[in-house]
Amino acid sequence: MTDQPRELAPILCADLIRKVDEQLIDLLSSLAPGEWEIQTVAPLWTVRDVAAHLLDTALRKLSMVRDSCYVEAVSIHSPQDVVSLVNRLNREGVTVYRRLSPSVLIAVMNLVCEEFADFHESLNPFDHATFAVSWAGEEISPNWFDTARELTERWHHQQQIRLAVNRPGIMIPALYHPVLDCFLRGLPHAFHRTHATPGTLLLVEISGECGGRWCLLRETNYWQLTRQSLGDFAAKVTVPQELAWRLFTKGIDRDSALRQIEIEGDRCLGEKVLELTAIVG
Repeated sequence: MTDQPRELAPILCADLIRKVDEQLIDLLSSLAPGEWEIQTVAPLWTVRDVAAHLLDTALRKLSMVRDSCYVEAVSIHSPQDVVSLVNRLNREGVTVYRRLSPSVLIAVMNLVCEEFADFHESLNPFDHATFAVSWAGEEISPNWFDTARELTERWHHQQQIRLAVNRPGIMIPALYHPVLDCFLRGLPHAFHRTHATPGTLLLVEISGECGGRWCLLRETNYWQLTRQSLGDFAAKVTVPQELAWRLFTKGIDRDSALRQIEIEGDRCLGEKVLELTAIVG
């Protein structure tokens, strides 16, 4: 094999956070009073709770990362410590901000989203981020990856609301493809305990106009994600774009997902794709 795998390019998407959040403000402003209480695919959260979470996480990021404001000492010794901390902070934030009336929440969200977008657009994308993308197995991440992760958060939580209240989604290539691209960057970590012969190739295809193809290559001691096909695939997994965001954010159970995806070749290897979780907690 003479060709070398082509590494994926950075996801430079800071400008998209503003666009996704503009859609969020319009969405929240359109909700009828009863729609705020509708259950979403997030098991413990209604529409009101998801909106509260989006406000809380933006405020936290601005306070801790932009303003270097840390009000409690936290000891992190393991990945589970990260999960426990994030779950606690999420729970506390939702408890506080779900108490806001819709009009107050929207007004505050409008202000916060503007500052949040300004902040991410101001960052050097290749400097080290304050927080690494833990679900991708990273201990140090560049700002562009952390910003892309924030885009996936803003996009998929908004999509949860849209699904719950039966509003059209924001599945357009300009906004959704970068989200999918970021999600799939977690594949090497999802497979890091999966052994295979060096040179083994897995193809993941997200079908639909927003999707694409990602190739996972087994090197001697690790898996590498690439867009370049270097040979025959041991397995090919095809996921509809309507399902992909729910699959990678714990928004659908495994059995239901399996009925909607297509696996060719090595089924055991292909099913490992369902273990990719691109959120913390």
